[in-house]
Amino acid sequence: MNSTLYMIVDLIFRLATMLFLVRFLLQACAADFYNPISQAIVKGSDSIAKPLRSLLPNTGRYDLASLLVAWLMGIIFIALVTLGSMGITQYLLGGTVRLISILVDFYWWSTLLLVIASFVRQGSYHPALALLDELVAPLMTPLRNILPTAGPLDFSPMVLILFLSIVQQALPRAYGLL
Repeated sequence: MNSTLYMIVDLIFRLATMLFLVRFLLQACAADFYNPISQAIVKGSDSIAKPLRSLLPNTGRYDLASLLVAWLMGIIFIALVTLGSMGITQYLLGGTVRLISILVDFYWWSTLLLVIASFVRQGSYHPALALLDELVAPLMTPLRNILPTAGPLDFSPMVLILFLSIVQQALPRAYGLL
């Protein structure tokens, strides 16, 4: 596959996977449903995930339909790139690794963005930053409880970014597709 075409297909599938993954995280983290960005994500993902919700059991805070669609996006991407030259188990595993990789990238960049914004926005409100803060909080809160306080300095984002970088490097780079 041409490298430019590969990059375009990769970007499209990463964004689609991210849409459904963030939809899953919104419900799992009990993020503000009335945030305008949350509303856009729900509207953008509902047409595909809604039919699956009738097939999958309701699990309370976890939207398994959105997670399933995100996982299927990873499998479809790998199938498109390899042109069907792998076994079903490799596709399932590759889709899982790609989903985890995109999730780790999302948390890594979200944490970095929140750190930069904390220096720039000082007391102002933006719905995107508020939503990112809600989505990153389940990972950041346990670190804040463990790490000692150093006055106004919060070292938990640095520890989280370090941990996420280690996880990203530990993920197998199967076939150079991730």
